[in-house]
Amino acid sequence: MKQNQFTKSPRKGCDPAGQGFSLAKSISIKILNSIIIHALKEDIGKGDITTRLTVPANLKTTAHIIAKQNGILAGSEVVQQVFKILNPKVNISFRIKDGAKFNTGVIIAKLTGNARALLTGERTALNVLCRLSGIATLTRKFVDKISGTKAKIYDTRKTTPNLRFLEKYAVRMGGGTNHRFGLYDMILIKDNHIQAAGSITNAIMRTRKNNSKMLIEVETKNLSEVKESLQLEVPIIMFDNMNLKQIREAVKLAKGKAKLEVSGGVNLRNVRKIAETGVDYISVGALTHSAPTIDMSMEIRKANF
Repeated sequence: MKQNQFTKSPRKGCDPAGQGFSLAKSISIKILNSIIIHALKEDIGKGDITTRLTVPANLKTTAHIIAKQNGILAGSEVVQQVFKILNPKVNISFRIKDGAKFNTGVIIAKLTGNARALLTGERTALNVLCRLSGIATLTRKFVDKISGTKAKIYDTRKTTPNLRFLEKYAVRMGGGTNHRFGLYDMILIKDNHIQAAGSITNAIMRTRKNNSKMLIEVETKNLSEVKESLQLEVPIIMFDNMNLKQIREAVKLAKGKAKLEVSGGVNLRNVRKIAETGVDYISVGALTHSAPTIDMSMEIRKANF
């Protein structure tokens, strides 16, 4: 699997304002269309029976997507593409940009075009927009919590199957930073790799013997493993499920000798204290596996008979 088939810059810095980083730069239009087409087929099946029976084929209408909660927007390009696939003549104007804050009651977007296309695409478009905006909103909360520290909020591979690139895009719109996209773009030696190899030393030595160019990170669960990793000059060391006292001790040992990441047990209550220990990265699986969706609705405003 070639990395650039999907993304041009998976590990570059975050973009809190959502400027200069579009979904089109993160995922090819071919892959995006494939995701959307499968989602539409799941919902439409043999056809949108209710819309076909109640709405005239040539009816033109206007609709608004309205926020029912405060949040951070992500996914506008997906919405554009949903309706482009259904009917290229549908016009969509987003009043809020991806990465920007919005409040309850605000009009997110105005849609004008064939009424059947708008009604048929409504749920698929909103499902994605609400899901991605939820991820962006939760990410922003974590980013704001550690403001003023050097730490960055990282995502993980704990994503919805087939939606990873969309969900990782949403993390960036919330101001977070993408960790590895998959098993192919970075060497991350975790506890099961270490167990299978026999030790951290064995795992590192075998890795370097067979691949000396790729970035290596190793997961550690105690100070002994941190020391072993430092002796091997591992460039990135992860402190996995360590408590604050252990993290502080590990930072003292490793500071200036490697980049440091904390993973496991991170939440909005403790993330600030973790960041203040001096680590470089804090990975949070909850960004993508537990983010609540942001409620939005699409409402028909005008029908032109």
